[in-house]
Amino acid sequence: MIELKHVERSYKAGHTETWVLRQIGLTIREGEFLTVMGPSGAGKSSLLNVLALLDDGWLGEYWFDEAPVHKLNRKQRADLARQRIGMVFQSYHLLDDLTVAENIDLPLSYKNLPAKDRQGMVADILDRFQIVAKKDLYPSQLSGGQQQLVGIARAVVHAPALLLADEPTGNLHSTQAREIMELFRELNRQGTTIVQVTHSEENARYSKRILELRDGWMTRDEILIHNPAEVGAK
Repeated sequence: MIELKHVERSYKAGHTETWVLRQIGLTIREGEFLTVMGPSGAGKSSLLNVLALLDDGWLGEYWFDEAPVHKLNRKQRADLARQRIGMVFQSYHLLDDLTVAENIDLPLSYKNLPAKDRQGMVADILDRFQIVAKKDLYPSQLSGGQQQLVGIARAVVHAPALLLADEPTGNLHSTQAREIMELFRELNRQGTTIVQVTHSEENARYSKRILELRDGWMTRDEILIHNPAEVGAK
């Protein structure tokens, strides 16, 4: 599904150039559940931003379902992201002037769907996340955990082929976090490819593969072998 070849990213401040990704070569197969780990500043979020097509400043090659992303212009990349990718942001990124229901509907508005179908899909996801009572509220009226739930609901409502999540449960209590990870596992079973960034060893156990970054370099790429029935168990 995805192939990165010699991907690098740096930032310049005056005469200083700081590298956050170095010579990343990575293949992600359709249907994988991959966790990216590493210390703060390792390049985890930078890698996720490249995968999400939110960053144009990287070097190298990026292939998405055989499409050469590195050769696409900004509009083509944006169209690809809207159609194929869902993103859960660590800092929510909800639109303040839209209600909960309107925020969740946003990815559907980019698709050629009848309004009635969109309303039904939003209603279903509101019910699934048990936030129906919040549908007419604005982000400023929600707690951090509630905003995180809305952000996750928005990311999955349009059934993206690729779901990217940056510390998806960081603002949730343990029960909610477990429920979200169970949802991710079920989406993965249904065919969604998932890449999550997390510091949580428990969340990492839901995945099938661990990637570790240190100082922008990929230092570990390991397939996990475990009994899925044990994941999340206490």
